[in-house]
Amino acid sequence: MATYLVGDIQGCFDDLKTLLDTVSFDENHDHLYLAGDLVARGPDSLSVLRYVKSLGDHGHTVLGNHDLHLLAVAEGFKKAKTKDKTLPILYAPDRAELLYWLRQQPLLIHCDSSNDNAPGFVMTHAGIPPDWDLDSAKRHANVVESILRSDRYAWLLENMYANKPAKWSEALEGIDRYCYTINALTRMRFCQADGSLDMDCKLPPEQMTDGDLVPWFDVKNRQPIDETLVFGHWAALGGVVNRHLMGLDTGCVWGGALTMVRWEDGQVFSLPCPVHAH
Repeated sequence: MATYLVGDIQGCFDDLKTLLDTVSFDENHDHLYLAGDLVARGPDSLSVLRYVKSLGDHGHTVLGNHDLHLLAVAEGFKKAKTKDKTLPILYAPDRAELLYWLRQQPLLIHCDSSNDNAPGFVMTHAGIPPDWDLDSAKRHANVVESILRSDRYAWLLENMYANKPAKWSEALEGIDRYCYTINALTRMRFCQADGSLDMDCKLPPEQMTDGDLVPWFDVKNRQPIDETLVFGHWAALGGVVNRHLMGLDTGCVWGGALTMVRWEDGQVFSLPCPVHAH
């Protein structure tokens, strides 16, 4: 049995299958963990959803911002973006089944390997905000996950589009608390020095001219988390793989590469991807 971690697919189904074939992925024994954004700009988001769903207990994904946006579009709260290629999902005969499955997925996965005397990993789409330790992140993620899985999910999807509050406080209540959680776990890239979220900048860190912004994982006095943090979302990083961080979005949908890591030995597999027409 092997455990594979892969970055943002964004509808690039053929690329995903090709990469899995290169490692002889066994759907009955191996496990695949996906860092969110299963859908959006690539050519076949429908097949990606169907495939990951078909893996059952051997497929694991967190929700990304594009996945949540698809759910909001399906409920009529947002219009499909012209660059997204998700309309086939909305017209598919198994639409209801796929969308129900999607909103059951978590915002955070903690794979605790402590029983094997080895470090575990924590996966979210964007990362974990500096003000949260692992227990806090799991607790706040759980609250939003519970709403998405309940009959209140439509209310949350309608009201989740806000860039505020930018700074975490235990005094936050209701939709403010939920918006912060969603933004931190699915949209975050840069933070202010005090840990406040910046929702605008998408540049690679080396191109930053605003000295007030730092990558979320470089904020001083960030709450310590001993597990490896696995995330996607930030293609401009170009991929980061080390003991503490695995940023696996390497821009497949933009003509970059699809990157996957085998957890057991840390081996990295990368597949150059064509530029998909947008």
